[in-house]
Amino acid sequence: MNILGIETSCDETSVAIVQNGRHVLVNNTISQIELHKEFGGIKPSVAKFAHEEVIDSLIDKTINESKINIKSIDSIAVTIGPGLVIALLVGFKKAKELAKLWNKKLIGVNHLYGHICSNYLESDLEPPFVCLLASGGHTQIIDVKSFTDYEIMGSTLDDACGEAFDKVGRLLGLPYPGGPHLEQLAKNGNPNVYKLPEGKVGDYDFSFSGLKTAVLYLIRKLPEDFNKADLAASFQECATNTLVKKIIKAAKDKNLNKIVMAGGVSANQTLRKKLKTQSSKLKASLYMPNLKYCTDNAAMIASAGYFMKDVESAIDKLDVFAKDPLSRRSYVRSS
Repeated sequence: MNILGIETSCDETSVAIVQNGRHVLVNNTISQIELHKEFGGIKPSVAKFAHEEVIDSLIDKTINESKINIKSIDSIAVTIGPGLVIALLVGFKKAKELAKLWNKKLIGVNHLYGHICSNYLESDLEPPFVCLLASGGHTQIIDVKSFTDYEIMGSTLDDACGEAFDKVGRLLGLPYPGGPHLEQLAKNGNPNVYKLPEGKVGDYDFSFSGLKTAVLYLIRKLPEDFNKADLAASFQECATNTLVKKIIKAAKDKNLNKIVMAGGVSANQTLRKKLKTQSSKLKASLYMPNLKYCTDNAAMIASAGYFMKDVESAIDKLDVFAKDPLSRRSYVRSS
């Protein structure tokens, strides 16, 4: 089964065709990072215009590169939330248009569910497992019971982990986006120079606002020529320790021997190394997406569409949502 995936939830325009939820025929993504640099963050109107400029040509390019014809596309999967509404609408409207034109089933995909499905790409992973989903907007621990059944065990109570990385990056005067630049800077620093507080909240919940604030107050006290690499490394050490402790606890408590990472933060090499070490100690298998599937992409949306192909429609009419709870995951209808 061939699924065409479309993703425009934020600042990447992405189109993909995935076979049977796992084999990526084509995945094309255009990043808008350079467009948003001057604003120091995502400007929704700029994102919308950039999506509109490239969506048609990217769909044509993807279909041509896949070497399959439109008749061989079984369904269209599109991100419907969470995300920037005016950005989501670009992909959503185009998907609806194509579903009607080509007489294909239209599948609305929760963006976060898509991130979980990024681990099915080019992989033999099957549920059950526990998943650490960490991105710029969300940090969650999820008990994945089957391909379409899961339970949220814990979430962030304030800032998401990726958001904290970006904000601390800005505090350190790093370019946009702050998170990846912070990781690069931290490679030259000592993670043990500064003792920073881990958020102390429930068993599986997260809190990163206190850590971010602690960095802010520390910077105010330090001399102007303080070693930024040491502070970046210390922050990264604290944040990744929190993530690893929580997901390892979840695996132990659920007695599951498969641990999965997903979301943009899962590209962080320090986090990957730590979780690999701790998973090995637990004798658990660790699954991590290929780096190109950690950030937003349409291949994960197409994969999600495949695994949702038999799920009954939860609502009568598809729409986009700025805040779309992961628990509400099933939006399927025929055009």
